[in-house]
Amino acid sequence: MKKRCLWPGDDDLYIRYHDEEWGVPVHEDRVLFENLCLEGQQAGLSWITVLKKRDNYRKAFHNFNIKKVSLMSDNDILVLLSNDGLIKNKLKLFSIRNNAIAFQIIQKNFGSFNNYIWSHKTDKIIQLKDKNTLDLSTKLLLSNSISKDLKKWGFKFIGPTICYAYLQAIGIINDHETDCFRYNEIKRLYNG
Repeated sequence: MKKRCLWPGDDDLYIRYHDEEWGVPVHEDRVLFENLCLEGQQAGLSWITVLKKRDNYRKAFHNFNIKKVSLMSDNDILVLLSNDGLIKNKLKLFSIRNNAIAFQIIQKNFGSFNNYIWSHKTDKIIQLKDKNTLDLSTKLLLSNSISKDLKKWGFKFIGPTICYAYLQAIGIINDHETDCFRYNEIKRLYNG
């Protein structure tokens, strides 16, 4: 049996997410946008709640097509408040359209959101899973800095905690436990 991080427990969906997605470096703008939006939906909730609703979000928000989402009307979004497959929070749902607009501004200024977000990391993946407080400070400073900058660009639901989870999800921070089988697999993606 493979040794993995403890957080997925025995939930099959959580285990698949851990084993196949979490921490894998993401460079496609649409996927970066989807992850950013879904992390924002998580605010105050557990990730498994959002993960179970992810397919519903994809249907409701045009598979996170950035242009289409940015053009959604207020009414398009208000209708989604009655969708049982989504988290019924008006501010969170409207933040997805808002973030699509801000996302496009970054794309225009940096060529892609990928160029923007990955420009914040150092020469290599941040993989500092040990308990050293200096290492933790490095990761927290990075998430605080990116969160603050994204807010300047107009993003919503992207505080430091959400930003930290986002950086983990898209692979900028490798927070797999060092004895988890994924830790070295993710590490090799940067060295390969």
